[in-house]
Parts: sequence; C-alpha cells; structure tokens
Amino acid sequence: MSVNNSNQEAVKTREQQKKDRSKEEAPLKGRIRIRLIPIWLRVIIVALFIFLSVIAGAAVGYGVLGNGEVKDIFTKSTWMHMVDLIEKE
Repeated sequence: MSVNNSNQEAVKTREQQKKDRSKEEAPLKGRIRIRLIPIWLRVIIVALFIFLSVIAGAAVGYGVLGNGEVKDIFTKSTWMHMVDLIEKE
C-alpha cells in the first residue's frame, strides 16, 4: 500500500504542477511576441534565396546540361541570344 500511496502523491504533485504552470502562464497570454528574425528580414532572405536559386539553376542548365561555359551565363550576349530564340518562334 505504501507504493500505491507514493504513486498517488506523485500523480497529485504532477497535477498540481500543471495547475501551477497554467496559473503562471495565464497573464502572459496578452503579451506581444518578439520575433527572433523580423518579417522584413525574412522577406529579404527569401528574395535572396530565390535569386541564388535562379542563378544556380541557370548555371546547371547552361553549363552542365547545355555543355556551355558556366561563366557565360553572366554575359549579356548569352541572354540576348536566349531571348531571340524564345521570341523568334
């Protein structure tokens, strides 16, 4: 019986701890949350990742799949040639 009593006491103390935590957290619900990374910085980071993904995709597509020089994707003549191919139809 002493084992059963100690288990009941442990359960009671856990329940009391949960109640105590909920009482402590109740006044905190109205607080304003401070973000670790501000939204404006998140937008800039996402835009940067999109830009880097486009550059990496062009490098892989033109350099690896197209058997061209990877550094050629940064020249204007390459892009003008691609635009001419698309618009020509």
